[in-house]
Amino acid sequence: MPIVVRIDVELAKRKMSVGEFADRVGLTPANVAVLKNGRAKAVRFSTLEAMCRVLGCQPGDLLEWVDEPETATPEPHEAHR
Repeated sequence: MPIVVRIDVELAKRKMSVGEFADRVGLTPANVAVLKNGRAKAVRFSTLEAMCRVLGCQPGDLLEWVDEPETATPEPHEAHR
């Protein structure tokens, strides 16, 4: 997935546990784990806002777009080279 969640980095910088973070944001630790592990399909802006407020950071500190290389199929004429 090209969107990488960097919650673990921000938590480590602040020496904050997942449990404390979850409690302060209003999420369950299981939902924080889903976000941290990249299994979330979406994040509500209200949740993103709460995470940024608790961590004192910007959304871009928590979310990063990483370009995935395309698996290109060689053109037919290139396959014979």
